[in-house]
Amino acid sequence: MEQGKEPLSKICAHAIIADRVFDGVRWHEQAAILVKDGRIHGIAAAADAPADWPQQRMQPNVFLAPGFIDLQVNGGGGVLLNDQPSAETIRAITQAHRRFGTTSCLPTMITDERPQIQAAITAACAAAGRDGVLGLHLEGPFISPARPGIHRPDFIQNASMDDLDWLAGLAKAGSSMITLAPECVPTGFIKALADLGIRVAAGHSEATAEQMARAIDEGLTGVTHLYNAMPPLKGREPGIVGSALSEPRLIAGLIADGLHVDPIAIRAAFAAKGADGIALVTDAMPTVGSKLESFQLMGRTITLQGHRLTSESGTLAGAHLDMASAVRNAVEMAGITLEDALRAASRTPARFLAIGDERGRLRPGARADIVALTPRCEVIATWLDGDAAAEPR
Repeated sequence: MEQGKEPLSKICAHAIIADRVFDGVRWHEQAAILVKDGRIHGIAAAADAPADWPQQRMQPNVFLAPGFIDLQVNGGGGVLLNDQPSAETIRAITQAHRRFGTTSCLPTMITDERPQIQAAITAACAAAGRDGVLGLHLEGPFISPARPGIHRPDFIQNASMDDLDWLAGLAKAGSSMITLAPECVPTGFIKALADLGIRVAAGHSEATAEQMARAIDEGLTGVTHLYNAMPPLKGREPGIVGSALSEPRLIAGLIADGLHVDPIAIRAAFAAKGADGIALVTDAMPTVGSKLESFQLMGRTITLQGHRLTSESGTLAGAHLDMASAVRNAVEMAGITLEDALRAASRTPARFLAIGDERGRLRPGARADIVALTPRCEVIATWLDGDAAAEPR
């Protein structure tokens, strides 16, 4: 062994080679991602990959990209976080979504009773930092009764400053976020959450543009599932949609399933904000990665028909959507460029959570979270911290 060189068994180095690599900014042709100790060591020409590093070569036409980051995942693999808010449930959800290219995510708890929410915070604290669990997304309970969507109205609450005491636990659960209605929380509430490091997004809300402006000044930085559970944009009443499309400080989540949002509206959002302002999300339910055709959501039966999940009353109840499909839909339904769709599924959500140095880009020092895709965005393999989930097809 040459002096100064460590055996491969100690440095855990290997190269992943593909016809094309998208690093989050630009393409590299006939390139190798060099992975060392779970981090990106660099991107080199395939011919320049170290000869003494194990090499894994993708089949022709497969490309590599940053692993997807999903900010809104209610369930997957047959389980729902609201049903069983435990670390085991969180791990089951993340494992179900990894086969669809999602290497990290925020398991999401929708409006529920306080003990269930607190149990989810405890579970996220236990699970965060492993298996791609970034933290927790609380969607509610401080939302507008006028825009409940599928959330149970009897669990919706108006916030008080006292609620900050128990919400502080969310800051300990990794990179977490909360969706709330700005008009339903007291002045200073959003600032207090933001000061704790919790990302705050507006959703299930009828906030005016003026209320949104005040919330943004307090530290609100996101909008949850743009266009859904909020009033439509009007010329004299821009509301949340107008604020989201015009305010560069806001990153808007978008469900690109062709059901929650029309493809033209998807294209309009990207045209207004660019890929740096849109984060593709799934709002996924337990049916994703499972054979379930129905499930119970807090006493209501949710049924899958085609790709649409609805309650008995016809209300949309989350989505039967995975991130690879969201990227593909953005490209094929809405005409978004592949590069922008990939950015919206990785780099932008990482920036929203302030973890862009660690995730969302394939650059030296970042975590080696990688997805291999066909030209139609079908997932061939994923790597989390440089470890493959399965052998490439």
